[in-house]
Amino acid sequence: MAGKKRLAILISGRGSNMVAIARALKRGKIPNAEIAVVLSNKPDAAGLKKAQQMGLETLCISHKDFHTREDFDRRIVEELRKRRVDLVCLAGFMRILSPYFINQYRNQIMNIHPALLPSFPGMQAQKDALEHGVKYSGCTVHFVSEDVDAGPIIIQKVVPVRDDDDADTLAARILRQEHKIYAEAIRLFTEDRLEVRGRRVFWKKKP
Repeated sequence: MAGKKRLAILISGRGSNMVAIARALKRGKIPNAEIAVVLSNKPDAAGLKKAQQMGLETLCISHKDFHTREDFDRRIVEELRKRRVDLVCLAGFMRILSPYFINQYRNQIMNIHPALLPSFPGMQAQKDALEHGVKYSGCTVHFVSEDVDAGPIIIQKVVPVRDDDDADTLAARILRQEHKIYAEAIRLFTEDRLEVRGRRVFWKKKP
């Protein structure tokens, strides 16, 4: 395998999954990767400061400075190209990507969602799961497609729903699993072990 895969992590808030990915790299759990940049669309995103404290390059590009979603995305792609990014990791990035962005990095953009997709897409996954009375929820890492929370599924983790759960307690337990499976999905990508066939993602055996 020639060189390490270069990651861009896109955030809008606290950067919890970004920190988990960075720590996984530091511990050697993703040996074939390095973080090229942590990018946010919000200058006050708490995750930017965390990334800086971890010695990572950070960049803020405000979506408010652009007239259209595609103009904003073109600027981001320009910065990613400069840094020779191989994989884009969305980690609480609160923007829907344009078809332009997705086409530039087809099957090279991952997202983490706090539910077992295709169930409960959108912003209130834990609340929706509780309201539907499910006994199991969880989290999903998937490749990003033009349809929100609907791209090919890479890995999922089941989390039981307790009788005394509310949206916050369920979210906290799911988050702990998010941190584990996101790193695992990135590792598989960096080992060139993910193969997309239509809607399905297959894990190739390690050479």
